[in-house]
Amino acid sequence: MSLLIWTLFIAVLLPFIAKIPVVVAMQRLGKYDNNHPRSQQEKLTGLGARALAAHQNAFESLIIFCPAILIAVATNHTGELIQQTAITYLIARVIYNLLYLLNFSTLRSFVWAISLFCPVYIIWLCIP
Repeated sequence: MSLLIWTLFIAVLLPFIAKIPVVVAMQRLGKYDNNHPRSQQEKLTGLGARALAAHQNAFESLIIFCPAILIAVATNHTGELIQQTAITYLIARVIYNLLYLLNFSTLRSFVWAISLFCPVYIIWLCIP
């Protein structure tokens, strides 16, 4: 069970790690505008815009992964298959972010589908 809690913890950190390239891109626009960061983010293009989209998608992905892990823990479905699926999700999310930054859209979409499948599969495995 502790492995699942660790995957949840890491997944929660991923959006904040994904923010690092966004901050770098914002700095390149002159300086990081802490008074109006969202206005500044709207001006990002290219790599900066892709970094922002990857950052936002990391938060969106948590909407399904967090409940999936909590359901697994609450229903005591913490076996090896669920653990491997949770790890696969994390790996897919890291690869997804990198592919977004590198602008490999088709492969990125495939990896996104894998990362979407993982929490859905975890929930499926918890249904009695």
